[in-house]
Amino acid sequence: MKIFVLLSRFPYPLEKGDKLRAFHQIKELSKNHEIILCTVSDEKVEKESIEILSSYCSAIEVVRLPKWKIYWNLLIQLLFTNKSLQVAYFYNSSAQKKINKYILKYQPDHIYCQLIRVTEYVRNSKINKTLDYMDALARGMERRVEDAPFYMKWFLKTETTRLKRYEHFIFKDFDKHVIISEQDRKLIVNVNNDDVVVVPNGVDYDTYKHAEKDKEYDLIFTGNMAYPPNVDSVVYLVNNIMPLVWKERPNIKLVIVGAQPSSKVLKLKSDKVIVTGWVEDISEYYSRSKIFIAPMQIGTGLQNKLLEAMAMKLPCITSELANNALGAIHNENILIGNSDNEYTQHIIRLMEDDSLQSEIAQKGYQFVKENYTWEGSTSILEKLITSTQ
Repeated sequence: MKIFVLLSRFPYPLEKGDKLRAFHQIKELSKNHEIILCTVSDEKVEKESIEILSSYCSAIEVVRLPKWKIYWNLLIQLLFTNKSLQVAYFYNSSAQKKINKYILKYQPDHIYCQLIRVTEYVRNSKINKTLDYMDALARGMERRVEDAPFYMKWFLKTETTRLKRYEHFIFKDFDKHVIISEQDRKLIVNVNNDDVVVVPNGVDYDTYKHAEKDKEYDLIFTGNMAYPPNVDSVVYLVNNIMPLVWKERPNIKLVIVGAQPSSKVLKLKSDKVIVTGWVEDISEYYSRSKIFIAPMQIGTGLQNKLLEAMAMKLPCITSELANNALGAIHNENILIGNSDNEYTQHIIRLMEDDSLQSEIAQKGYQFVKENYTWEGSTSILEKLITSTQ
């Protein structure tokens, strides 16, 4: 089958969750199908990135979105329409003409869209198509409202309403629908959301492979550090949890690893808190850390960071919100915190008990190995796509 994959970002390098998901799905689907990759992009795509994807795609088309057009379009949509700005950011009429031309040129059997950001381009196409909501974008936006600065609250509330409306109405324009977790499926505002198929993420077990190395850091948090839920999480960790930990274990060090650290994250730096920014090989930092912690307070979707850490046999501590999508078992293959004190107790317990560290780590590894592989998850997607013919 010839599959036209339409994305809102080029899926390499793998510093963001949507890129990671798209890259591995393309890699797996290419084993049995011809992949035509089309991405809209607001930045230059490096030649090396295109070459890497060329191994899995018969054709690659990148449609550039000039920044001035993006901002002009956002202003018009905000002031004079009720369209989602997430969608408006990635849409313009020039790009529409190019994508129409590519679909006509390649004559695909199926169109696969990742995220509602790009659905405007193909919603009226008569070709069979699948939408990957990925996560409940509107609900994620809504969770950011409460803790947002006062000058952002109106914008976030407005965009939440627009996103909910769009998530609902775009549903009917696609033949099949997928999402990353059961939790997120329930948050899609549509009477037929039970028809959305859960396609979880997997782990690249060749990259995230346990290795015995000297431990340089006690705690580690990873992720794109410009992403608001990650920023919120590490600010909460450093300001609320770590002072309680340091009262009992003053020498504990935390490393925050991930691209594009925001000013809020950079301000957390100290002799006990290391902020790395982008690193070439994040697995090295997992290997040199004792405990993974992700006290996620907002956001949606499945946390890739948890899958990676568990695959590398790190004992993990997270929130109930994050674990709802993951489905691990508290006190067996993960530890779940619901308050500053609970997180603190979990950290201290693991730091003082090597056997508990080892037990949680090993059972966490077994859990992800049994439930989260790219081969297994993409096979669900493949069966769905091929069943539309």
